[in-house]
Amino acid sequence: MVETTDRLFPGQQKGSPMKQEHFLPDDYRPAEDEPFMNDKQLEYFRRKLLTWKNDILAESRDTIEGLQDQTRSIPDIADRASEETDRALELRTRDRQRKLVAKIDSALRRIDEGEYGYCEATGEPISLKRLDARPIATLSLEAQERHERREKVHRDD
Repeated sequence: MVETTDRLFPGQQKGSPMKQEHFLPDDYRPAEDEPFMNDKQLEYFRRKLLTWKNDILAESRDTIEGLQDQTRSIPDIADRASEETDRALELRTRDRQRKLVAKIDSALRRIDEGEYGYCEATGEPISLKRLDARPIATLSLEAQERHERREKVHRDD
């Protein structure tokens, strides 16, 4: 039987199973001398991804509220054009962030499935430094560089 609770952990949906919360000191950083993708490392990256996602979603809510507040008539054509340009830029930024949220969700799924931290191309571990800098990474640095070189060659054709 799976236990549920009224207390929600970051990223947990109401009614979803409780995940064991791992104690993680505030100053914890994954280290190369510990087993790769142990419980502490997985919890560290889960929290990092959830914090990033929550920050993006909060910014999106602020943007939506701001756009709703700004739906006013501006008589000056130059001012109206400037505001419309600003809105278009803001919407493009939010679209990129929507795609980023999907990548974060994918990384969280990989954590749950035990696949996080391993290169999709080679199956080798992705370096902790790379994951710390880009927690949504799916390729090791070497595999990413190969991918980008192939992409550049095809683009130059």
